Amino acid sequence: MIFITARFTVHPEFADRWPEITADFTAASRAEPGCLWFNWSRDVEDPAQYVLVEAFRDDEAGAAHVQSEHFKAAQQTLPRHLAETPRIVNMTVPQDDWSLLGEMAVDER
Repeated sequence: MIFITARFTVHPEFADRWPEITADFTAASRAEPGCLWFNWSRDVEDPAQYVLVEAFRDDEAGAAHVQSEHFKAAQQTLPRHLAETPRIVNMTVPQDDWSLLGEMAVDER
């Protein structure tokens, strides 16, 4: 799978509304057949920073995402809300879901 994390620094005046601003893009991305997950988190120390954790089935699904109409629309509409260019980590990993964190195993009795 293609595993991506991207850090977005939003202008402070848009920070509280970022989930609303990205709602259409998020919903459309999650609806893509090759999208495994597409989840936003807000930084607890810097409320103007959001991290997007996303995964796509394979290279083909990742390419379909960046070529989609909703991605192209996001390229046009989201940057005006950003304080800087987003930072990204993009990796291909040999799995198709989250692995268990064995060091914090929970007894699920």
